[in-house]
Amino acid sequence: MSLPRLFLVRHGNTDWAETHHFTGRTDIPLNARGEENARRLAGRLAKISFAKVFSSPLKRARRTCELAGLGSAAELDPDLMEWDYGQFEGKSSIQVHQDHPEWDLFRDGAPGGESPAAIAARADRFIAKARTFSGNVAAFSSGHISRILGARWIDATPELAGKLLCFTASISILGYEHDADHPAIELWNNDGTI
Repeated sequence: MSLPRLFLVRHGNTDWAETHHFTGRTDIPLNARGEENARRLAGRLAKISFAKVFSSPLKRARRTCELAGLGSAAELDPDLMEWDYGQFEGKSSIQVHQDHPEWDLFRDGAPGGESPAAIAARADRFIAKARTFSGNVAAFSSGHISRILGARWIDATPELAGKLLCFTASISILGYEHDADHPAIELWNNDGTI
């Protein structure tokens, strides 16, 4: 059995993503730029064969998956939903830091929403599922859960995810160095501009 490689694909632009508003469970659509960026993903993913494709149930991820040409193969997985931001949902990062200057999502979690431990548990469940496949697995989702998936893939704490940027319509690849005992990040946050 060949080792799985997990392709993390962040959804295209939304109005809230462009204005840095926390968009967890609010089910907003891609904007025109997001649709265009998602279509460009199709060319980048066309030559890759996937053993399995997953998507967050949120429409921004589902639509990105569809425009990238993999929508008909996708299974919806609630573990790929974005962080539940609780009281910070819909607020901009500037607004949150004005009231809570020392707050760090990856350390403190979201009041009334998910803790870092809770989202890490979701990521661990999804990673365990992805590792049961032979070959490439695609996961269409959002930025913060993707960052947590990257950190947990290499057995790091959720706090490390705060150091991993994840642009809209970017692709990251999680794999291994040598064998299953050595998970590694092969590619991170590639949005096609380099």
